[in-house]
Amino acid sequence: MTNIFAAPANEAPENPVKKTRSETFVYEKDKEWEPAGEGVTRQIMGYDGQVMLVKVKFEKGAIGTPHTHYHTQTTYVASGKFEFTIGDEKKIVQAGDGLYMEPDVLHGCVCLEPGVLIDCFAPMRADFLH
Repeated sequence: MTNIFAAPANEAPENPVKKTRSETFVYEKDKEWEPAGEGVTRQIMGYDGQVMLVKVKFEKGAIGTPHTHYHTQTTYVASGKFEFTIGDEKKIVQAGDGLYMEPDVLHGCVCLEPGVLIDCFAPMRADFLH
């Protein structure tokens, strides 16, 4: 078993624990928008091994291709209007609404009005990192 410990602030541990995580402060102006499908781009706004926050921008008509993953996902609609399909349910959501996608459930969306989704994943999406 690996010993995990924290050293006092003025002392470095002999074998520091290396963590996968983002910078503490993530500024939109400093982040490139990464392609995430036709008419879809994203910015990773913070993460560690347990959680990841991702901002996803959609053009009108863009499709969030139906997919599954083992991560728990919650999504906040920051702007725009979307038709989401989660499992067997299809609903329209707009700015201010939220969604929950349990692990391994098929989900996707169609953007009805240009907008931004804020996705939170647990654990983090290692496949989103370069």
